[in-house]
Amino acid sequence: MNRDEKSKPVRLIKPYIAFEDVETEFREIFESGIFTRGQYSEAFPGALQSYVGAAHAFNTTSATTALSVCLDILDIGRGDDVVVSDFSFPATANVVEACGARPIFADVSLETFNMTAEELEQKLTPGTKAVIFVCALGNPDGILSVEALCKAKNIPLIIDAACGLGSSAAGRQIGAIGDLSCFSFHPRKLLTSGEGGAITTNNEDYADRLRIKLFHGAKLIDGKIEYVDYGFNYRLSELQCIMLIKQIAVLDEIIKRRIDAWEIYRQILEPKGFIAQKHGDECLHNLQSVVFTVPKDVARDSLITEARNRGVETTIGTYCQSAGKHFRKKYEDIQQNSLWLEQNTLTVPCHDNMDAVSVAERIKDAIHGALKWDMYSTLL
Repeated sequence: MNRDEKSKPVRLIKPYIAFEDVETEFREIFESGIFTRGQYSEAFPGALQSYVGAAHAFNTTSATTALSVCLDILDIGRGDDVVVSDFSFPATANVVEACGARPIFADVSLETFNMTAEELEQKLTPGTKAVIFVCALGNPDGILSVEALCKAKNIPLIIDAACGLGSSAAGRQIGAIGDLSCFSFHPRKLLTSGEGGAITTNNEDYADRLRIKLFHGAKLIDGKIEYVDYGFNYRLSELQCIMLIKQIAVLDEIIKRRIDAWEIYRQILEPKGFIAQKHGDECLHNLQSVVFTVPKDVARDSLITEARNRGVETTIGTYCQSAGKHFRKKYEDIQQNSLWLEQNTLTVPCHDNMDAVSVAERIKDAIHGALKWDMYSTLL
């Protein structure tokens, strides 16, 4: 990489797909005039269920609609409680609120950023009808212990796997753990179709209900379509599905390259006090987001500004849902670990169109302009 290339602004993420990857299929789709419910819309769920090892997969328009329809088929509504991992994008709790149920916020580990089984057990109530475990930033750590607890308590477990595709725990892929798993194909995800999502499950009853719900509530009876329930249109287009098919075929290679970049970041940043999100040896973390807690003497928001001034896009890890204005006012139950992580985590760029060494060095250099004032004054 030459000097000019190193000076270019580095985006947080760039999709792992180019137009030439899908140009032939796009032309075929336009020529056929079949933009939905065609061969690629039919093929992608099969590719997804094969990849994760689940019995069933369904397309949706986003992880948010995926989570919403999962709550719907579980008949969750007013008067019910759903325990949710607190350190997550607000969609995780929003879908619970939207169906009239109450989100119960479970705090997370400061090391893995995930809900633990111990915390979950403390948050269960007589009204708990489901648990939503979030693979925070793609990390599956703790998921098997949570699954075991939910099985013992006979509580359905939904995995918010918006960031989790390609991660695994003890050899089990995310998407085949828990009762229902929900994925996102937003542009910041490793697989993207612009927008989009999916649900996987091994539960036959849930699959039957999803099949009806995701077809406007319709079911084929004696060769005739009968509308046996209310339902939804959360379909993906042919264009979106061929994009996803192309990417899932190379997902494992994408993850390997991200792990290589993560190791470079660790070598350069950890000696400066950055701490990487942790996962156990039995876990494969897809590193959908590469996230560190910042050094104690560094103001995270200032570091984001200083990094931007050096041509590097960074952002926060994710959100403490319970501290958001709506949930804070309504429930007054802020989770302290989650809040600390929202204030002290930094997501750094990770994609093929960057030099991890150069980016890490720029972030390291940005530290000097982001020292907390009380610490900086002691250095004068």
